[in-house]
Amino acid sequence: MELNRKHFRAIIYYKFQRRLSQQECLDELLSVFGNEAPHQSTIFRWYGEFKRGRVSLNGDPRVGAPKTAVTQENVDAIQKILYEELGVRKLVSRWIPHLLTEERKAARVNWCQKTLDRFNSGNSKNVYSIVSGDESVSKKMDATFVSKAGHIATIPLNEQRTVTADWYTIISSKINPERRIIVHQDSASSHTTSQYLTEESVELLDHPPYSPGLSPNDFFTFPKIKNRLRGQRFQSPEEAVNAFKYAVLDLPANEWNKCFENWFERMQMCINLRGQYFEKQ
Repeated sequence: MELNRKHFRAIIYYKFQRRLSQQECLDELLSVFGNEAPHQSTIFRWYGEFKRGRVSLNGDPRVGAPKTAVTQENVDAIQKILYEELGVRKLVSRWIPHLLTEERKAARVNWCQKTLDRFNSGNSKNVYSIVSGDESVSKKMDATFVSKAGHIATIPLNEQRTVTADWYTIISSKINPERRIIVHQDSASSHTTSQYLTEESVELLDHPPYSPGLSPNDFFTFPKIKNRLRGQRFQSPEEAVNAFKYAVLDLPANEWNKCFENWFERMQMCINLRGQYFEKQ
């Protein structure tokens, strides 16, 4: 398949939505397309456009050009290129590769089996020690941490996209100090953060790559809150983050029980499907 500029812009948008840095996006494109990949300046320029809310893939962004409106037509065009022509799909709240390699499917199955065994298919009391966290994708990002007992914390990141020890300090302050914390985080921790966790006896529960359908926030919290806030407009990023937190706090306790029950059901379904993606609600 011969890729044109519009195809590459869709790929850049996909990498942007996956929260890859500009350099990571460039490195991946170079590794796959070599000399055909867009220049570094092109990738950096389009990242800047997407951060400002642009979703149109038509034409190069120009200095002083009016901001392109976000319309359903623009969104549909991007989705068509990603899904039909480039082989990726949207699962829960994220765009992901349409096809999983055998290695990635095996990693998903192994993780699910290991986690099911450890927590007795969700029936172990230790499930209440799990705090699952993830970062939402928005102009002002926030990290949200939840447990079977409910919402733990929502942390504004101010463009900070990496896990830090400060996150876990906030989480620990919200948890019974006598309870051991098991943090399930769909992000890699730095050496400094890992050292802090070891000192504080906080355990990290890993997560298989390309698996948003196995993350409670991705299949439950973010879609549910997005529906609750649909149609609302906010004057500032801070106002949006606060509205998100209040909406999460308003969810009844039994919803979080259902969320974590569904999480372990999803693990079993992943095993049954030999690691393939699924779209269970």
